[in-house]
Amino acid sequence: MRTAIHAEPLIQDLEVTDRAIIVQLVDGRVVSVPLEWSWRLSHATPAERTNFQISSDGAYVHWPDVDEDLSAQGMLTGTPAPRPPSSADSHLSKKRVRLARKKPAVTRRRRASD
Repeated sequence: MRTAIHAEPLIQDLEVTDRAIIVQLVDGRVVSVPLEWSWRLSHATPAERTNFQISSDGAYVHWPDVDEDLSAQGMLTGTPAPRPPSSADSHLSKKRVRLARKKPAVTRRRRASD
């Protein structure tokens, strides 16, 4: 009977296209994720996308020009890079908090005179 070895996935090589991030793992698997999974890389120039460093242990890739890190494990488990809230989202959140703090207005109606 064979037992599967659960080793951490390690990156051997990487390519970034205008649509995908493609990694080749040391165990021979090739993993591709949409470029949009990394909002930083999707907004980066082609030159910034090609300037990357695979960590010495192969666990992740770092793009110094855009300060992005992606791990092999994250790509395998389907974990896109989180986006920061946009300024519009932040403004709406603050507005919701202000509205929640206000007490509801009480409306009084006059009774119609006979």
